[in-house]
Amino acid sequence: MTPTDLSPVLAVRDLTIALPPGADRAHAVTGIDLTIEPGQTLCLVGESGSGKSVIAQAIMGMLPPALPMTSGEIALQGTPNPPQRASAYHRLRGPKVAMVFQDAISSLDPIQRVGRQLEEILEVHGVPKSERRARVMDMLAAVLLPDPDRAYRSYPHEMSGGQAQRIVIAGALLLNPALLIADEPTTALDVTTQAEILELIEKLKVEFDTSVLFITHDFGVVADIADHVVVMKDGIAVESCTAPSVLQDPQHDYTKRLLAAAALAPARDQAAGGEAIFQVRDLSLTYRRGLFFNRTEVPAVREVTLDLHKGQTLAVVGESGSGKSSLAKCLLRLQDTDGGQMIFKGRDITALQGAALRDFRSKVQVVLQDPFGALDPRFKTIDAIAEGPIIHGVPKAEARERALRMLELVGLTPQAADRYPQEFSGGQRQRICIARALVLEPEVLIADEAVSALDVSIQVQVLDLFTDLQDRLGFSMVFITHDLHVAAAISDNVLVMQHGRVVEQGPTAQIFANPRDPYTRALLQSAPGQKRGLVA
Repeated sequence: MTPTDLSPVLAVRDLTIALPPGADRAHAVTGIDLTIEPGQTLCLVGESGSGKSVIAQAIMGMLPPALPMTSGEIALQGTPNPPQRASAYHRLRGPKVAMVFQDAISSLDPIQRVGRQLEEILEVHGVPKSERRARVMDMLAAVLLPDPDRAYRSYPHEMSGGQAQRIVIAGALLLNPALLIADEPTTALDVTTQAEILELIEKLKVEFDTSVLFITHDFGVVADIADHVVVMKDGIAVESCTAPSVLQDPQHDYTKRLLAAAALAPARDQAAGGEAIFQVRDLSLTYRRGLFFNRTEVPAVREVTLDLHKGQTLAVVGESGSGKSSLAKCLLRLQDTDGGQMIFKGRDITALQGAALRDFRSKVQVVLQDPFGALDPRFKTIDAIAEGPIIHGVPKAEARERALRMLELVGLTPQAADRYPQEFSGGQRQRICIARALVLEPEVLIADEAVSALDVSIQVQVLDLFTDLQDRLGFSMVFITHDLHVAAAISDNVLVMQHGRVVEQGPTAQIFANPRDPYTRALLQSAPGQKRGLVA
């Protein structure tokens, strides 16, 4: 290819990438063609394992040796890319192409302050020291961090998941690349922050003539930002057309299934009833940091009252920083509270200690938000899932049998039992975490963004799994999520939080049909897909 002023920003031709021997198919991707013109957004859509992220790695020159590029060509602005992993990519990454990865925390150095990490990007590309801080501060403000100066001075562990993702986005945009590759950049963000980040990317695309390759499983996001869509299945592009065409008239059965999953409507609208297994009254939690004159207090949970009924699901919804996860820590008794009372099955657990606390925790299980940090890389899958039952006295052979059954229920094959966490995708790791929590058949399950890392069709399967197991085993569930579609699909009741307070709660159908609080209405209006009418 010869570069010209009319060259596409990205041209991928007949890209084929092999998988290692023994994989479930011969190629990660086969015969892929992509074209992105200046100022265009192309959305690459498909389930986990469809090959989306592998294509992004190939464009960035980051394919591992185990995934060789066996045919095809990739060109940026008309110039063919160097061979994979060539040193010449150092000149391309940043000014020509930049990438936002799915797992923000893993993308940041835990021992360096955020500001230093971002300035390092500018330093590597020759930006004078006198300009670096100002450019970093401008970008931290542009990605809508509420306190850029504090973010600049913070370490990654001091940021929420949503804040960390915005910092990674800031780093990718620092050098105004011709092509921004965004690999599920809003997956872990609440809906209002999603909307802000998507609007930011659209703004930068127009102002700086930046093109975007947006990898996502969310057709709501596609409806909001895509000019063109390529749908992937098992390494093959099954459909490629303009966004209006794929949204209004999909041709392939697989695309139709993905759209049907994205348009999921509330399926469970029972009113609250029956016995309350968890009762919370005026619960408050304040985080305190520092000593003496530097002491700060951050109210995280403010006078929260709720009832969790036996066999039902309560969805806790709100933005990052609204207090959802802090409330979960209180319910799990991982955090001492400042005030209020928690009653579990008629017993006050607010100040439980020792054996009584251990007994309580055996009845409550949790699925955490980050599947990467939740699994020990030294444990095989079957050992990770069987560990809980073994700790609680189940014979090892029976525990392993339960683990194998749970693997099947969450959609993984028996062959996954002897693999390590690093051999799975992010979505697969989250399914392992769900299996590990459910294998103990808890009375209460607290799920903190349990499906946020999964594509929409797998989300539907896992939500159905939760419902089936809940009907069979009778456990109650607190489902923490920023995704209103998920809340609508799985919950009997919804509790909406803002700044640590409950602003609205009630039956799911009532909240979604007739939200009373302005904040609840704002959340519903911010859901991806509103612009083009995909979301009702």
